[in-house]
Amino acid sequence: MTQLMGICYHSGMNILLTSAGRRTYLVRYFKEAMDSGSLLYASNSELSPALCEADHAVISPLIYSEDYIPFLLELCRKHDIKLIVPLFDVDVWKLSTKRELFISEGIVPAVSSMETIRLCNDKKLMAEKLSSLSIDSPAYALNIREYEGEYPVYIKPRFGMGSIGLYRAASEREAEVLYDMCLERIRNSYLSFETEEKLGTEGEADSAVLLQEEIRGSEYGLDIINDFNGRYKTTVVRKKLAMRSGETDEALVLCGDTEEERILSELGRRISEGFGHIGNMDVDIILDDRDKRPYVLDMNVRFGGGYPFSHAAGIDLPGAYICWAEGREAPKELLTIKRSVHAYKDIDIRIYDR
Repeated sequence: MTQLMGICYHSGMNILLTSAGRRTYLVRYFKEAMDSGSLLYASNSELSPALCEADHAVISPLIYSEDYIPFLLELCRKHDIKLIVPLFDVDVWKLSTKRELFISEGIVPAVSSMETIRLCNDKKLMAEKLSSLSIDSPAYALNIREYEGEYPVYIKPRFGMGSIGLYRAASEREAEVLYDMCLERIRNSYLSFETEEKLGTEGEADSAVLLQEEIRGSEYGLDIINDFNGRYKTTVVRKKLAMRSGETDEALVLCGDTEEERILSELGRRISEGFGHIGNMDVDIILDDRDKRPYVLDMNVRFGGGYPFSHAAGIDLPGAYICWAEGREAPKELLTIKRSVHAYKDIDIRIYDR
């Protein structure tokens, strides 16, 4: 159960977190929000730390396997699981393709529409959509010949995740080398599946890599929270103070009335209204040092690596997910920042004893 201000919010449902990986904190947050009679299942294609924290650990087929969706569906039927929350971009996309199938079985998949996910996963389409909403993002090109911006420039996979294949080039000559290196990282990682699925094998080398203008300024992360009907609820603004492996390692959650918070909270509302996503959207922002204009860098329609900072500041999104999956409004207290928080991520160890 979730207890706030003396009021208990019960949830009588079993929950599955897929592609749980190293998100042990999310397993813990969901368990804290659940009724004592409910069970938390966590799945992954191989043993991982988060499985040690769950009530039941499940080894699943690979996401790209034809057996993946049938496996999850049968798992939910067998164990009366009513809410599925995917924690990895590829998994989010895969579940979205079968969203209606799960819903027809009385199972709520916490995923947005395929169109929304496609707009966020494809950095070219994302930039075009943001432009249509009069929201800034860095200038980009799909090959070096077409890039007209200044250097340095960031080179990244068009369908990238987790900073794989991300490079910073100081000159055109350097960009040519790093462009090829980025392509090689795509071919030798799971990004090859994403690229081939969305572009096909024809012309991959011409449109799989993005060159993106560098914007100098302060980095921020947003948790833009919608309910399961795509209605805007709130935006959490955190200033990034340190990064590690593409994730926020140290951050300050803003809770006040600063100019930067007002700018970014309003941006969060505009993004919510323009994309209509389900649940959380994790967004990376640069606030330009020159004119304080926000530029959107990346968007992920899932729990992002920055969510623990929001949770530490008083947000209880797992509790809200449970309410929405049950068809109830989430109490306002679950989506209210209680305090500003300066927090760090830590390193821990898990022992698998099953």
